[in-house]
Amino acid sequence: MKVILKTLCLCSLALFVISCGQDKKPEETQETSQFKVPVEYYKLDNGLKVILSKDETAPTTVIAVYYNIGFRIEPRDRTGFAHLFEHMMFQGSQNLGKMEFIQLVQKNGGILNGSTRFDFTNYFEVVPSHKLETMLWAEADRMRGLAITQENLTNQQGVVKNEVKVNVLNQPYGGFPWLDMPQYANTNWYNAHNFYGDLEDLDAANLEDVANFFKTYYAPNNAALSVVGDFDTAATKAMIQKYFGDIPASELPEKPDISEPRQEEEKRFVKDDKLANKPATAIAYHMPERNTPEYYAMGLLDQILVQGENALLVQKLEKEKGYTSSVSGGINYLGNMFNYNGPMQWMFNLTYDNETSEADVITAVDEVISKIEAGVTQEMLDNAIVKMRSQLYDDLGGFFGLGRADLLCSFALFDDNPDRINTIEDEFRKVTPELVNKTIKEYLRPTNRTILTVNPLAKQENPQS
Repeated sequence: MKVILKTLCLCSLALFVISCGQDKKPEETQETSQFKVPVEYYKLDNGLKVILSKDETAPTTVIAVYYNIGFRIEPRDRTGFAHLFEHMMFQGSQNLGKMEFIQLVQKNGGILNGSTRFDFTNYFEVVPSHKLETMLWAEADRMRGLAITQENLTNQQGVVKNEVKVNVLNQPYGGFPWLDMPQYANTNWYNAHNFYGDLEDLDAANLEDVANFFKTYYAPNNAALSVVGDFDTAATKAMIQKYFGDIPASELPEKPDISEPRQEEEKRFVKDDKLANKPATAIAYHMPERNTPEYYAMGLLDQILVQGENALLVQKLEKEKGYTSSVSGGINYLGNMFNYNGPMQWMFNLTYDNETSEADVITAVDEVISKIEAGVTQEMLDNAIVKMRSQLYDDLGGFFGLGRADLLCSFALFDDNPDRINTIEDEFRKVTPELVNKTIKEYLRPTNRTILTVNPLAKQENPQS
């Protein structure tokens, strides 16, 4: 599965307009400086959501198309189908033959990729600005009609099955914990099935499946298009209307129920791994509902507990106990805390020596959780906001504007409001110590967590490893 890096390199602070509150009194200007992303949002008559965000820092443009279909709601008995279809989108369209889309981008000095996530499938190109029209034409061409042939399907079924074998089945810690944990922590099939795909399900996909999936979900009224970078606004609007405006909308099916019940008991699982030679543990807590006050509180708790060298779990497990050299964690391992639209876990994981037991790790974790249960202070929140802002600006400014395009499309698809990109900081600043402490009590309780431990069988078969 192609995955866009969660944290992207920072291109330039000049990508954004900074509002410094110069006309306010001194006591009102403290901590008011923040980025302001230019956002122009409108919809075509066929339902396509369009977001333009201009920036003339460099002569490049990002074109991103996000379809509101991820592997969370792919068809039953077709696990991995959303990801398989991502591959199909590079196999040709009405006017571009097999692999010609990729060649078109690369020969024009650009880069491209695509990925399948929980709640969307996305495609993007970064090209020199004067090639914007070419890329809009190409994206519209494959939205208008895909080359659905048995040869292409059979070929990509083989590609995806090999990808599963290479990345999951034949790798130590393959799928741990990003693929494994949702299957253990969740109870609703839509959230808990094998997103990468069972090999039998991948083989079972047929041409009718592909045609129906494309007709239903790869339609303009189920998509968002963002253009970020150096472009002429009026000309870009005209091009978007020219190439996308007459693509017909589809009749979208009713969204399935993807809700999860409140977890009332701690869950513990062990996964045998014949290729691993050290144990590993992942601990996941169900998140509050997206966009609630508690959701933003958990975002700051993530900063307090696992992000950065001063994070409490890093200090405890790495520095004090020496159990591991790296604690990884966050909200949404396949993106960030903003680009998903359903149940999610806050999770962290670590690999440790065979001399350390799972019980040792859990005891240390519980010590940290008990410490913050005693109360989070305003100073801790202020420090968390500093780290959050740094991470957010890295994401927004990264990779020629792709991080910005990602959030704009996500907020358009999920909230019909891409301007939310400019209110993220405000929501975090509303979080109080009282709210955080309430969130800890409800969401960091042991009965809300799932613990998954890798049992390393390779050490038994090869003691010298």
